[in-house]
Amino acid sequence: MGGTRTGHGGKDGHGGLGNVLSGLAVAVGFALFLGGFGWGALLYRPYLVPTDSMTPTVRPGDRVLAQRIDGAEVRRGDVVVFTDAQWSGTPLLKRVVGVGGDTVACCGADGRLTVNGKALDEPYLDGTPSGGVPAAPGTSFEVTVPPDTLFLLGDRRAASLDSRAHLRETGQGTVPRSAVHARVDALVWPSMTMLERPRSHAALPGGLSRPGPLLLQATAAAAGAALVVLGAAYGPFVRVLARGRRRERAGAR
Repeated sequence: MGGTRTGHGGKDGHGGLGNVLSGLAVAVGFALFLGGFGWGALLYRPYLVPTDSMTPTVRPGDRVLAQRIDGAEVRRGDVVVFTDAQWSGTPLLKRVVGVGGDTVACCGADGRLTVNGKALDEPYLDGTPSGGVPAAPGTSFEVTVPPDTLFLLGDRRAASLDSRAHLRETGQGTVPRSAVHARVDALVWPSMTMLERPRSHAALPGGLSRPGPLLLQATAAAAGAALVVLGAAYGPFVRVLARGRRRERAGAR
C-alpha cells in the first residue's frame, strides 16, 4: 500500500516523456503533411493529357502535375499548358522550342530542327524518321518568333498539330506568352516521374527553367505522414510491450 506505480503512465511519470514525444510527433507530422499538401495544392494543378501529340513524354490518358506560372517565366524546352482560341478552346500541352526573337527552322543538314542556326539534340522525340522531324513533304519552314510569343511543337512531330500547322494556315504559328498558365513538372499517373529539362536548350540564351518545389512538397507530406503513423503507434506499442513484461513476471513466479 502507498507504493509508487511504475507502469505506463504511472505516477512516477514512467512513460510520460514517451507520450509527450509521440504527441509532438503527431502534431509535427500533421503540420508537415497539411503544409506540404496545401502548398502543393496552391502551386500545382493536375491535368489529363488529351492527345498523343506529346508521346513518348506523356501519353493520352496520362495525368500530370503542372505548376501555375506566369508566361514570362517560360523557357525553351518547357512543356507548357496553354489555351489559345485559335488553336482550341481547351487546354493543350506542347513543348516550347522558340521564344521571342528566335529563328526556328526545319531542317538542318543532319535533319534536325535548328534554333538560331544551332541544331537541337532532342532525345525526348518519338523516334520518327530523321530524328523526329516532320516526315511529310512540304513541312520545311523558317520563322522568326515575334516578341512575347512562343513557338510550340509536340514531341510526336509526325502527328502533332502545333505551331507548324498554324503557320501554314494563318502565317502565324506562335502563341502569346500570356496564353500559358502552367508548366508540367511531373507525370503522376500511371507512373510517377519528374520531367527532365532538356540539356540541349541550356546553351541557348536564357538557359533552362528551374523545377518547381514539387519534390520538397512531396517529401514534407510523406515525412509528415510517417511521423503521424509512428507517433500514433507509440501508445499501442508500449501497452503491448507492458503486457508482455507482465506475463513474463507472472510466469517467473
